[in-house]
Amino acid sequence: MKGNRRSIAQTLGALVLLALLVPAGCSLQGDEKAGKSDGWSKQFGVEKRTLSPTGKNRYFVLEPGFQIVLQGPDEKVIITVLDETKVIGGIVTRVLEEREEKDGRLAEVSKNFFAVCEDTGDVFYFGEDVDDYEDGKVVRHSGQWRAYEKGARPGLMMPGEPSVGAKYYQEIAPGKAMDRAEIVSLSETFKTPAGTFADCLKVEETSGRSPGEREYKTYAPGVGMIQDEDLLIIRYGFVGR
Repeated sequence: MKGNRRSIAQTLGALVLLALLVPAGCSLQGDEKAGKSDGWSKQFGVEKRTLSPTGKNRYFVLEPGFQIVLQGPDEKVIITVLDETKVIGGIVTRVLEEREEKDGRLAEVSKNFFAVCEDTGDVFYFGEDVDDYEDGKVVRHSGQWRAYEKGARPGLMMPGEPSVGAKYYQEIAPGKAMDRAEIVSLSETFKTPAGTFADCLKVEETSGRSPGEREYKTYAPGVGMIQDEDLLIIRYGFVGR
């Protein structure tokens, strides 16, 4: 019907808006079927990518031995890329260990599984194994999930070519973890105990399970995460070098 036809200007405007909402290098294949009416990318065509367990992009290093240490008033987090891989859904992923201490005592150890797209630099998240500690003993495994199990799918952790306004799911595990991120800046300058970093990427993280909760993280070029709420990076580099 004539009344439903779009003008050329309207069509071009819609295409520009779509480009702003989608991380560069990410596939939108299947997003319409999966439901993208809320503006968050959920499908990335991971199964059709050429993926590697080793590599990096501007804001995420996935090379064995690389370590980041963040510290806050009563918490410390040590993130280490291990010389270890894990096959998930037929895809070889890299294991990244995260150790969290609270008041000097071990609180959590998680092993996270990532792979990087060789063509775009997009880093995808395939799940995590979690051990929660109390008094030195493992007491639960809260929040752990694996892609391709119980309806879970890989999420996008860091686009290879990020753009302000990009919105994407980092974790897609219904009933377990539905974390998502929106890039709010690519020009932050951030001062930390490990130095002052320029041209940083800042994300606002929310959860599809609890949309009202918000957290902010900052990533520096060539380093990765340098700030997570009140945690600031105190050192980084390759262990043993």
